[in-house]
Amino acid sequence: MNYRSLPGILYIVATPIGNLEDMTLRAIQVLKDVDLIAAEDTRHTQVLLDHFEIGTALTSYHDHNERTKARPLVARLQSGESIALVSDAGTPAIADPGYRLIVEATRAGIHVVPVPGPCAVTAVLSASGLPTDEFLFGGFLPAKKQERRSKLQELRNERRSIVIYEAPHRLKESLDDIYHILGDRRIALAREVTKIHEEFLRDRISEVIGQIAERDIRGEVTLIIEGSSDENAISEIALRDEIGKLQSDGMRIKEIAEVLGEKYGYSKREIYRLALQQSEQTKF
Repeated sequence: MNYRSLPGILYIVATPIGNLEDMTLRAIQVLKDVDLIAAEDTRHTQVLLDHFEIGTALTSYHDHNERTKARPLVARLQSGESIALVSDAGTPAIADPGYRLIVEATRAGIHVVPVPGPCAVTAVLSASGLPTDEFLFGGFLPAKKQERRSKLQELRNERRSIVIYEAPHRLKESLDDIYHILGDRRIALAREVTKIHEEFLRDRISEVIGQIAERDIRGEVTLIIEGSSDENAISEIALRDEIGKLQSDGMRIKEIAEVLGEKYGYSKREIYRLALQQSEQTKF
């Protein structure tokens, strides 16, 4: 099919997340036939285009310029040009730039067409060994510790599998927070998916933390976290109230951690920390 015969179309084109052989035939043809490719990083995308001998013009479209670039691109679409949107890897607008352009295009009545292909969310989820019938995609966790912990608190009672992206330099700190807030659930950690050094770690969070403790982790990471299965799931605020009651009854911190950990499936180490914190606060 000659896509040049369909003017004014915005194509959302998925590109490989590592292995170039995952590029679809349709994606290659679309990138060859459109008038312009809007790329997150033109240098990165140029490597892909050179590999498949695609000579289409490139323009940059990323987090820092999407506010100013979206409308001019829509104007070009309205004039009859066809544009393909690509990110550095995977499917655009999935934790990647693209949302603003897609919104502006749909508001202008532009036909937006997905060209499906690689996506780390579904690729890792399918091989995770965790429930896939329902899942929640949480994107990237916040970089700041307090904001990250608050986000995880919001997810404590989520019963669906949780999909998270994480940067390698924050992985260990984030896993530690996940362990303390969500408890020792099953998890699948995947990195370098579809590449030569692809790796999956499937175990309890505490075990995965131990496995990577002395390692220098490289490559973008996708985490699949088991959803909450405890009907008595409890918020940290309610947990603090229970800790306070048990402390008033004279129960020792270690015993509190054991009792509440078993009752709610909550990290005993985290309950111990909260109980110790409350105990110290009552001294003043």
